Parts: sequence; C-alpha cells; structure tokens
Amino acid sequence: MARIVLVHGAFSGAWSWEPVIGPLERVGHTVTAIDLPGSGDDRTPIAEVTLDSYAARICDTLGEQAEPAILVGHSMGGVAITQAAARCPERIALLVYVAAFMPSDGQSLLDLSLLPEGAGDQVQSNIVIDGEPPVATMPASARAALMASCSEEQVSFALARSRPQPVAPFATPVTIPAGALDELRRAYVHCTQDRAIPPLLQLRMIREHPCVDVVEIATDHSPSFSATDELVAALDRFAALA
Repeated sequence: MARIVLVHGAFSGAWSWEPVIGPLERVGHTVTAIDLPGSGDDRTPIAEVTLDSYAARICDTLGEQAEPAILVGHSMGGVAITQAAARCPERIALLVYVAAFMPSDGQSLLDLSLLPEGAGDQVQSNIVIDGEPPVATMPASARAALMASCSEEQVSFALARSRPQPVAPFATPVTIPAGALDELRRAYVHCTQDRAIPPLLQLRMIREHPCVDVVEIATDHSPSFSATDELVAALDRFAALA
C-alpha cells in the first residue's frame, strides 16, 4: 500500500479532500491532506504566500517520512506539486494531477489558462482581484457553477470553507532545472465536465506531458465530492504504479 499526500487547489484547503481520505485509508493507504500557506486553517500572511512557499510546505510534508509519496494535486495544486517536485524529486514516487494544471518550465497558471484550449474558464472569467498584495475572490454563484455535479449540501459545505486566494502563485512561472523531473512518472484524472480547467486544456497538457495512466471521469471540477468513488478508485489504481 502507498503513502499519499494530497494538495488542494485555489480558494480551498485540506478540507476539500475529506470525502476521499477515509475510503483510501480503508483500502490500506496512508493519507495526508495539507493546507498550503494562507489556505484552509493556515494563517500565513498574504504577503508571504508564494509559489515557493507552497513548494517548501509540500517538500517539508514529504520529508516527514522516509517513504517516497504519491503526490496528488487538484486544480492550482498541480502547479504547486510540479514546483515541489522540481525541488525534492527524491521524495516522490508518482505525480498525480486531478483536473489540475500541469505546467512546463517557465509556465505559470495564468499562462496555461490563456491558451486557446482554456477558453470558457469560469474561474478567470469570474474572479475579482483587489488589495495589495492582491487577493482573488470568487462569487458564490461562480463557485457553485464549478460544482454543478455536486449536491446542494456539498456546495454549501465548500462555500462555507472557501477563503480568498492570494494571487502571487497564479502569476509565478514554475522553475524546473534541466532533468529534474526526467525520472518522475505522472498520472492524470481528466474530468470531462470541468468548467474551471476546460477538458480540451486538460487534454493538451496530457499530450505535452505524457502520463503513465489517465483516468477519465464524467464529472465537474470537484471530483472528490461529485465522484468520490470514481476518484478513490483512480487513486488506488495509480498507487499500484508507484
């Protein structure tokens, strides 16, 4: 059985993984979900929230045990786990992207969202950016639209826990030294009804970063809630590859 570390997306926290943690543990995996700096229950000041601080938090968590982990990122978390992998690849057995951004060296989340296949992205179309340092907020109606396959109770659960998102990690390109990720394998969960990272953009990233396995789920951007059993099955399947 595998060690699995779960990294959330924007406006979110470790709480977003709650539905899958118990099922994964019941089939024998060791599971840790973390709050990135400035997210969930973490109170890091906004000015200190950077892509580098995300990578440092992830690598510190991975370093808490000797066993390399399957590192899973959802949405924006895909950028965070990519930067972390460039920093501490020896601590990772497999990179897994769940409806997530999968950048190349020098690409930021914003760069990926502006690609032609990103047209119709309901996050960039609806967020409001304000303050200094800048912080993004998203109307509840837009957040609910990204959870179109979820129940009203699940949407309410997420809305009650969502927090504003510091903008710096959106705009910062990942830095991947030559060869740093050459030995790391990747897997992807492709959500075909996603309105945050359009399915065509997901497919483009998969083509540009060949994966050892891809699982397709006909659901929205929040499969941990809307397709819990399917996501658990996918992560369990990927664990056999590590």
